[in-house]
Amino acid sequence: MSIISEMMSYPFIVRALIGGVLVSLCASLLGVSLVLKRYSMIGDGLSHVSFGALSVALAAGWSPLKISIPVVVLAAFFLLRITERGKIKSDAAIAMISASALAIGIIVTSMTTGMTTDVSSYMFGSILAMSKEDVRFAAVLSVIVLGLFLFCYNKIFAVTFDENFARATGVNVSIYNVLIAVLTAVTIVIGMRMMGAMLISSLIIFPSLTAMRIFKSFRGVVIVSGVLSIICFSTGMVISYIYSTPAGASVVVVNLAAFLIFSLVQAVRQGFSW
Repeated sequence: MSIISEMMSYPFIVRALIGGVLVSLCASLLGVSLVLKRYSMIGDGLSHVSFGALSVALAAGWSPLKISIPVVVLAAFFLLRITERGKIKSDAAIAMISASALAIGIIVTSMTTGMTTDVSSYMFGSILAMSKEDVRFAAVLSVIVLGLFLFCYNKIFAVTFDENFARATGVNVSIYNVLIAVLTAVTIVIGMRMMGAMLISSLIIFPSLTAMRIFKSFRGVVIVSGVLSIICFSTGMVISYIYSTPAGASVVVVNLAAFLIFSLVQAVRQGFSW
């Protein structure tokens, strides 16, 4: 408890915890739908798009977050459109856009500012990078993301499991697919300051996959995924503080440990059922 109290005495850690918990919760809830729809790698692709947009914004002296959000949202919409029309498979489209955006970001960075502290924090994450304005911005956007997810929960559930059935019952599948992609894009951008472009997609993938090891209902996976994301993020932050390891990487390692533990429990339960 003394370590927790000590951590809470630093304003930048408190800001990081508040922002990180909100982003982790949003990412984990959206991750359930994305993993079930086999769109889990869209998080990795959009994070690279965000890095490219952030590099251009920093080089031009613009506000990084205010530039990257609309760019990443447009990229998410573009990905959905080209995959829905069947011209390019989703994994190929994500790989193409991801590599292109990352290349643009690297070129712009090398020709202008170079690998500055700001660029490095967006690439690999830094808890020191979270300002009060960033936390307020993240809090507002996270509340909007959570609110829309809960408000549209039934429609998202229907679209996730059977698009044809959802379409037959009168649900506008395209709109809800776009909604999921847009919410994912916003979550990725606001989480990049802390987790970094290289690791932010882990917040989307790990909690949902971990919950699916044991729980089988959509609601159960959503609830457990949300709880796991908060626990793993908080634990990762404590480990990062104690051992002076990078916060983003520490959170990912804790998520990996949780996944392995749940997988072991699943294996034991299946063994007993035999």
